[in-house]
Amino acid sequence: MKPASPVWHPFTQHALQPEAISIARGEGAWLETVDGRRIFDAISSWWVVTHGHRHPHIVRAIKDQTDRLDQVIFAGFTHEPAERLARQLVAITPRGLDYVFFSDSGSTSVEVALKMALGFWRNRGERRSRILALEGAYHGDTIGGMSVGERGVFNAPYDPLLFDVERIPFPSEGREQATLDTITMACRNTGVAALIVEPLILGAGGMLIYPAWILAEMKRICEAHGVLFIADEVMTGWGRTGTLFACEQADVTPDIACYSKGLTGGSLPLAVTLCRADIFDAHYSTDRSKTFFHSSSYTANPIACAAACANLEIWQSEPVMERIAAVTRAQTSGLDRFREDRRFINVRQIGTIAALDVVADDAGYLAGIGPRLYDGFLSRGLLVRPLGNTIYLMPPYCSTPHELDSVFDAIDEIADGIG
Repeated sequence: MKPASPVWHPFTQHALQPEAISIARGEGAWLETVDGRRIFDAISSWWVVTHGHRHPHIVRAIKDQTDRLDQVIFAGFTHEPAERLARQLVAITPRGLDYVFFSDSGSTSVEVALKMALGFWRNRGERRSRILALEGAYHGDTIGGMSVGERGVFNAPYDPLLFDVERIPFPSEGREQATLDTITMACRNTGVAALIVEPLILGAGGMLIYPAWILAEMKRICEAHGVLFIADEVMTGWGRTGTLFACEQADVTPDIACYSKGLTGGSLPLAVTLCRADIFDAHYSTDRSKTFFHSSSYTANPIACAAACANLEIWQSEPVMERIAAVTRAQTSGLDRFREDRRFINVRQIGTIAALDVVADDAGYLAGIGPRLYDGFLSRGLLVRPLGNTIYLMPPYCSTPHELDSVFDAIDEIADGIG
């Protein structure tokens, strides 16, 4: 039976999941349905909520900004929240990222990054248009984002729209050198504009982790061959991997970096793409044809920028890193019980992100076990959205060890029931 609602939900097969759960409110790490049922948000509502739902400081900033300015065109105009946020971002991101371009989502921040890279080379008069990307990566659902992401079930219907990229093998354990050699060989060829990577961990590609030294080597190789290095920190930024930004762990400054999700603490949609000064300078000209032609109607929305500024104030005024360390310890403790458990393989963690794979006859995003796992968690009041047979947890930083223990207890029980 078709759903009664006219709403078409993302990543949802409505023939199998006809009715959506209606949420009335959220607070801290918890959501509450219209009928009063509480659900622990173990994935931060698609990885965006950092400090918890409805953090009072962010809520106040949104209310205050709404009373002053709600929206203004950002072409030829500016406003205080955007100016303040841009300066703060330049101050806290890796040194050398000097310019900030605003957009609305992680996908669009990647589109901006790719267009910056291609415009950079074109405006310099160099014929470089080839993009390198890691196998298994996910960079969003816009055309550019899908093009540099893994080809498969996510984007197969749209293949005629996508541009070709050169794939770099994921640096899995024992194959690290093959990855670096492939990047080196690719960069030696003429025409390579940029390499784009999710630093330290693939997100929707299966929560696959690789070490910081690999990230550093990727950047070194790109630098040696004059290839731009794009870090997609949409998911990895804002403390998820244990540091404010994942690139810090490799002491890497990307040429272009994408940030979104936790930028506003999960309250409002906003994204930024930061770049080196010479990339901005390549578009700075009295020749209007060298303008960076990208925008959206809500670029640098003042209310969203005010929320992001409030988020950064929380990082400065509250013990966020201590909370991240506490969540990290709780995740490590929870995973320990499964490290020798034959029901699971590839038990892994980086910072506050924990993941493990359920041993199943089929694997991958469309694994039949995925919906059963999801339903099992939901019946226990837990929002966990497995990637096929991969269970991952990415909770808000306000989550307590007791709350996380209940999730690991559920993993144990559900795996028993499915097995």
